[in-house]
Amino acid sequence: MDKFDVLLATFPLYSEDLGMDLKEPSGRLKWFLAAILFGARISEKIAANKYKCFERYGLDSPEKIIAAGWDELVRILDEGGYVRYDFSTATKLLDIIGLLQEKYGSLENLYVRSSDTKDLEKILQEFKGIGAVTTQIFLRELRGVWHISPRISSRAQSVAENLDINLHEFEGEKLSRLETALVKLSLRYCKKKQCEECQVRDFCGLVVGVR
Repeated sequence: MDKFDVLLATFPLYSEDLGMDLKEPSGRLKWFLAAILFGARISEKIAANKYKCFERYGLDSPEKIIAAGWDELVRILDEGGYVRYDFSTATKLLDIIGLLQEKYGSLENLYVRSSDTKDLEKILQEFKGIGAVTTQIFLRELRGVWHISPRISSRAQSVAENLDINLHEFEGEKLSRLETALVKLSLRYCKKKQCEECQVRDFCGLVVGVR
């Protein structure tokens, strides 16, 4: 297999890891909730575990999250591990979901009311607790689903350069999958300097250059 096949086969979308179908509005809403967790200062593993706790308790819609209330959200978040940010995360989730329902009615309405990608990013970042990182995480996997073209993350771009990949040659879902794969590669191998265990080490200019 070439480097693209290895990347895409080894590192699927985060939403796929969590069993979400982004072609469905319900899947996009779930990914929105998960992206808020992934945007916190916690590891991707803990963020995924926290979201799985939400699913385990059936908190997969705005109505159910609001009905659960702050105390229950904190308890469920605690089950996911690393409790340091659970109080603030519970508050943030309730604020974001409450405003989403009050101002837009649904995530889909929010998207429809945006004029382009930049406007969508601006709208998302008007929610207290959603910054540039969370916005990038959320929109990255929606290329090819929504008509958007968010900027490629610097983390993915850096790894792409090491692998001699020009990300600007790709678009839509293919770019979403490739960028997500590169982000995962960076977090799980490059950042930890675990080159010898990396599945694409034979294609990496940094590893090849030190042999």
